[in-house]
Order: sequence, then structure tokens, then C-alpha cells
Amino acid sequence: MKTSWHTWLFWCWSISAVFGAADPGAPRASSVLLRVPVRKGPARAPGAHGPHARKPRATGGVNFVDMVDNLRGKSGQGYYVEMAVGTPPQKLNILVDTGSSNFAVGAAAHPFLRRYYHRSLSVSYKDLGRGVYVPYTQGRWEGELGTDVVSVPHGPNVTLRANIAAITQSDRFFINGSNWEGILGLAYAEIARPDENLEPFFDSLVRQTSVPNLFSLQLCGAGFTQNYSLGSATVGGSMIIGGIDPSLYVGEVWYTPIRREWYYEVIIVRIEVNGQDLNMDCKEYNYDKSIVDSGTTNLRLPRKVFQAAVKAIEAASSTEQFPSGFWLGEQLVCWQAGTTPWHIFPVISLYLMSENHNQSFRISILPQQYLRPVEDVASAQEDCYKFAVSQSSTGTVMGAVIMEGFYVVFDREHKRIGFAVSTCHVHDEFRTASVEGPFHGVELEDCGYNVPQTDESTLMTIAYVMAGICALFMLPLCLMVCQWRFARCLHPPGHGDFADDLNLLK
Repeated sequence: MKTSWHTWLFWCWSISAVFGAADPGAPRASSVLLRVPVRKGPARAPGAHGPHARKPRATGGVNFVDMVDNLRGKSGQGYYVEMAVGTPPQKLNILVDTGSSNFAVGAAAHPFLRRYYHRSLSVSYKDLGRGVYVPYTQGRWEGELGTDVVSVPHGPNVTLRANIAAITQSDRFFINGSNWEGILGLAYAEIARPDENLEPFFDSLVRQTSVPNLFSLQLCGAGFTQNYSLGSATVGGSMIIGGIDPSLYVGEVWYTPIRREWYYEVIIVRIEVNGQDLNMDCKEYNYDKSIVDSGTTNLRLPRKVFQAAVKAIEAASSTEQFPSGFWLGEQLVCWQAGTTPWHIFPVISLYLMSENHNQSFRISILPQQYLRPVEDVASAQEDCYKFAVSQSSTGTVMGAVIMEGFYVVFDREHKRIGFAVSTCHVHDEFRTASVEGPFHGVELEDCGYNVPQTDESTLMTIAYVMAGICALFMLPLCLMVCQWRFARCLHPPGHGDFADDLNLLK
């Protein structure tokens, strides 16, 4: 997949047992710090704030109560919702992904799938006679396009006909133990495969039903106390299709515009670590885009921004020393259960441009979010974590570990994304995730990244250079042909030689 999702089976060793006691200057003298190598593998953004009066509510027979707690999963393996596909309905768990636009399900046996979509058993399936191939940052799949009737049992009480890709082959896409069998791409048609003419699921839902053109996500991290009455040992969350549920957040919803309707692209105007500005050109934060993506695990940052952020985080948490591999996501750190020194790690703040382009608001992210718990690595007596901030070559990605602090509203109708503090985010007695504003600025829209445009004079220069190169290659060939023709005029071949010459020229 696109992000760092793994089956964790690793060895670990105690620093205090091998090298002696921990640094006496550390605030927790009794805890044990473990460092564990991590195997790399597939994984996988009036004016400032949105007044409550503008909140869409239940319409068209949509009952939000039925949708609360309809997600399962966790940030390291993805969050999924149950969907029913075909006639009679085949129930499958489908990964919720705001960073892609194809609805695709496993349609062939796979070692990591407990069940898959049987097209031959659905009387409503229609084959479109087209293939599709979708690569991700890590992992890929290919399959065959068709349409079928689809519903969401714990969603709006509607059934629609949607495009569906039947996955027949894949590489590093499905994840062992993740419990999902397909992917629901919720982004826009521009990034759909094989082309933008393939209507994404949510577009079909809005067009065919009375469901409003928005959805909202509450992703609850691994530290959230699970509602075990639902019969699942994994954590989860809620996907509210068609509206906003006030019971899932506290405070107000603050909105940032969707800059471009392909991914859910936003504009970051400032980044702080423990209140200290990274002091970078704001365009660097959005190079070459900034998106909100539930299908990515980490907060991914462009190289220069990542290096500056890690330097600031490392300096803030300098009371303990961590190996360089930890900051690169290659090693884990573990402490005795219940002794994780959260207070030494700083808060990371992202400032997003508000609907008033001369204002911004701030979302503050706790270490409980960007240090991702990794289960079953050492023992039940230890808490182990992976650094969930990583380097990106494709722009800033606000992944699941960021969204776990917030209730995120994808208001497609008004081309904006809202953030409010989630009721299920993990925090301690000293700090909490927050959404605050407004903060004033000037021309914040200029922080967005624009692909450099080559002017006409540059294109003409390139054309002349290419023409000159072609001429240099063609001139010797023309001279050779002229010389050969001249030689034939001086020495006409005999009748017996003609056939040989003709054969040589064929």
C-alpha cells in the first residue's frame, strides 16, 4: 500500500540491561528504553471558522446514528467500512481512502483475503470490457472494470449502481491481518484510473440519490478505549455519509478551501514545533502539493521540511537520545508499560489557510498521534512506538495519524475541508489536540505550489536546438546517398549484378 503498514515480528534488546542505567538526567529513571530494528515494507491534506448554523444535517432519510462506529481498523493498517456488493449482496470490508478515486475489490483468491467478490454469483454485475491498473507509492493492483449495485449497511439507506474494479492481480496491496478486502477511493474523478471519465463512487452516490455531497470521518487511534460490545478487538471510528454528527467532536469546525479537486488538496501556510516557527518559505510546505489522505498512515513532509522538523523535534526531546534510525522510521523505541515520557516530545502545529485567504487556523498534533503504537513487538510489559513522520517526494500528506486527532469534514458541496477536535483522540492530563484561530496573514493563497510554466521563448529555443541536432545527423546520410548515386552513374552494374544489388537494397 501507500504507507508504512507492517506485520511486526522483530527482536529487541534492553539498553539498560546491556549498557547500564538510562541517562540520570532523564525524567523517568525507572523506565527501560528499547530500540528495535524495523523491517521496511509497504504501507502506504465568517471566513476563518465554520459557524454551526452552516452544518448540514440529516436529509433524504439519512440517519447519522446508524453510522456512528461503522469503521474498524487502525492507522497502521487502514480503516474500513462494511459494504454490500452485488445481487444477492456480498458483504466485504472496504478500506476508506481519501487519497484515491477507484472503488475496487478483491475478485480472486489471495493468501491475505478471507473472502472476495464473486462476480459470477451476482445477477446485477455488468462487465465493461476494460482493464485497469493502479499503482501506489508502494504496492499495485490490476483488474477488470464493471458495474454492480452497492450499498453501505451502516450508512445511508440507499442502493446505487457504481463502477467497480474487480482486482485479479496485486503486489503488496492487501495486508495480512488487516481484515479488509477492497478499497473505496473517495477523491475526485481527475485521478481515477484508467481516466477521469470513470465516475468515482461518491459522485455516483450523490448523482443517483438524495444524499448531500459531503462526508465526515472520525478515525480513533490505537489508544482509544474500544466499545467491545460491537464484538471487535480492533479500534475504529465513524464515517458519516451525507453530513456532520456533532456528537463526534468538541468546539467549532474550522474550514480550509479545497485548492483543487483531484486529491483533497489544501494549503499549509506555517509549521511550528513547540510553538517555534520552522521559518521556511511557505511554498516549501506545499511542494508539490498538500493533501488530506486517510489511506496513508504517516504525516509525510517534503524533504527540506522533514529535515527541519526532525531537527526541531530532536532538539525538543533531547533529554533522551534516540538512534538516527528511529527518526527515519527504521527503528522502534520502547518503554516499560505506562512509562512513556510523552512530556519530552513537542506539539507539532500546522497552520491551514482559512476560507478568508488572509487568515489561517492552527491544528496542533500531540506526540500521542505522531508516535504510532506498535503492538506485539516486545512483550506485554512494554509500550513500543514508531515515528510516524516521514519524508515524501510527492508533497505533504496529512495521513491517518494526523486525522486521528480530529473530526474531518469533507464538504465537497462548498469545496472545503473542516477540522474540529475529535471526541476520541488520545491525550494526557497536560495537553490535548486543538483547533484554534483566526491568525492573520497576507496573500496566504500564494503559499500554494504551482508547477513552473515554460514560456514560449524557451520552447522556441528548445525547438531550434533539436532541429540543429537533427540536421547534424542527416547531413552525413545525405552525403553518403549522393556519393552512392554518383558512383552508380559512373559504373552501371552488369545484368548479372543487378539481382544481387537489388537484394542488398531490400
